[in-house]
Amino acid sequence: MTKHDSAKENQEHEVAQDAEHDTQQDIENADVETQQDGDTQPEQKAGEAQGDDVAALNEQVAELELALAQAEQRAEESKDRAVRAVAEMENVRRRAAMDVEKAHKFALEKFANELLTTVDNLERALAIAANEDTINANFLEGIELTHKSLLTTLQKFGVEAVGEEGETFNPDLHQAMSMQAAEGKENNTILAVMQKGYTLSGRLLRPAMVMVVKN
Repeated sequence: MTKHDSAKENQEHEVAQDAEHDTQQDIENADVETQQDGDTQPEQKAGEAQGDDVAALNEQVAELELALAQAEQRAEESKDRAVRAVAEMENVRRRAAMDVEKAHKFALEKFANELLTTVDNLERALAIAANEDTINANFLEGIELTHKSLLTTLQKFGVEAVGEEGETFNPDLHQAMSMQAAEGKENNTILAVMQKGYTLSGRLLRPAMVMVVKN
């Protein structure tokens, strides 16, 4: 073998070694990249899983908040209905109490009106007797006592007389039968009472018939 051939052989051997070294380096680099890719994928999957959990939790929170708002609205509506029901019951109770009170006060209204005719007749008898010279004193006293007793009984049940001379005319209590001038009297005052009026527990049974001053 010549020196030339030996040198060529050595050169070829070095080239083969370099190629083998490069191949081995490529294999190692590929293994490193594969390992890096393998390390990255679990982290990525874990991040995606955590994101899905957060989204699910947010959805649950939103559903709970909606349910809470609906429950609060229903509770407020129930409270409002309860308050209205209580108020309505109180109004019914108050109206019933007023009706009972009115029934007690004015149950005698018709009866009292009938008695007023008797009072009127007694007062007319007294007026006539006062102008008679020959009237029996005992008879007159009897009429006066009967009249007084009847008025007292009516007062016990809330019946009161209205309409007196000198009072200011009140259209709610008095009925003006005529107007007349009168010296020394104030306008719109009662000059004379033709027939007394009466109230029952503050309610007018009949107005007083009066003559009113108009100067």
